Amino acid sequence: MTGRRRTRTSSPVLPRPLKATLLSAGALAACASIAVVWGVIPGAIGGSGDGSITVMTWAPEDTAATNKPGMPAMAKTYARWVNSQGGINGHKLTILTCNDHNDSVDAAGCARRAVKENVVAVVGSYSQHGRSFLAPLEGAGIPYIGGYGVTDDEFTSPLSYPVNGGEPALLAGLGEQLGKACGPVSLIRPDTIAGDELPVLLDSGLKAAGHVSAVDQRAADDATEYSRQTRTALETATSDPLRNGCVVPALGDRTDTFMDSFRRDREDYPKVGVGTVLGSVDQSVINSTGGASSPYEGASVTGWYPPASDPNWDAMRKVITKYAFGDNRVDPADAGVQTTWIAYTVLRKAVESLGDGEVSSLAVRRALDDGLKVTTGGLTPTLSWRFEDMIAAVDFPRLVNADVTFQVVRKGRLAAARKGFVNMSKTLESAD
Repeated sequence: MTGRRRTRTSSPVLPRPLKATLLSAGALAACASIAVVWGVIPGAIGGSGDGSITVMTWAPEDTAATNKPGMPAMAKTYARWVNSQGGINGHKLTILTCNDHNDSVDAAGCARRAVKENVVAVVGSYSQHGRSFLAPLEGAGIPYIGGYGVTDDEFTSPLSYPVNGGEPALLAGLGEQLGKACGPVSLIRPDTIAGDELPVLLDSGLKAAGHVSAVDQRAADDATEYSRQTRTALETATSDPLRNGCVVPALGDRTDTFMDSFRRDREDYPKVGVGTVLGSVDQSVINSTGGASSPYEGASVTGWYPPASDPNWDAMRKVITKYAFGDNRVDPADAGVQTTWIAYTVLRKAVESLGDGEVSSLAVRRALDDGLKVTTGGLTPTLSWRFEDMIAAVDFPRLVNADVTFQVVRKGRLAAARKGFVNMSKTLESAD
């Protein structure tokens, strides 16, 4: 409010025939506007008149920071698989992909392209720029299904349908996992808007385990070495002579770069533990850094899903083997690939629930909002996005799956440190 009074202005009086014509035109324009806002264009299914369903998947590729090329590659693999079986309810699935370059302008550009193409949904995607891409999607009524969960915006937008607990659940879970085993904890995280949320989340888990807050260290997420940060982290983690501390790198793709510096510097300090989250490290990273001799050996890792070796992933593995055509971007151990698989499972269930009805962004949203329950073969709990399915975390009102898995690196393999899922709802509800 400005406190300034509005003044009424008079409009010129129009001749009745002209006034009626303009009112009629205005009504038609308003109806057209509403049709665009809600994604309903008569006779079109997902932006195509041939009965196909068009969706988009985006992620950063070929950038100096975190890249997720496996996500759009998995989307295309999924489409080849379902189309070989006749599509979804007889509709061919068409995939559009977009590179957001880890840039807010390009992220918004991807969203505007999705609107222009009248996609049914954006599915299984990654971007650090939620505020940039969600506004165009919300304006067009396009649902965002199964984002990676790297921004808080994905857990506040009414058009977002997350399939995991994102960074909030991972960091809170890691805090609980480390809280009872570690002395001083040092967090190394990106000096970005998304990174600013990580200390609060990690500390919520540490607090739940009766531990003091972590020491927060900011670092560039596109650096080529981290020797200064590793030394500071090691000094912090070894500051208590009675308890071994822990170092927590959460730098996405640059976690591996951090660990290169950490491997060299740790020899000059007492023993410390390592903890991180899925997405910053996965089985492919462990393999590439030496397997059993990897610097991650013994590390505690919090994930959203069961370890990649779990038989519940067998269906996805079979699809990748047959339909990825040797594309090495589609790594079944990659958390982005796994998230995209689950997100497309949700899309498929939503479209199948429509039967012979129209397939549109509005129809898909209604199916999800009306209580559609999606099972994922044990990879997540049953997913549903009704109001009563959402946890009572003020900062994350769209979060419906707060389950995480506690894993540990043993003999070069990620293995379950604790059987089953651990629910982080209460910890996230108390985060401040």
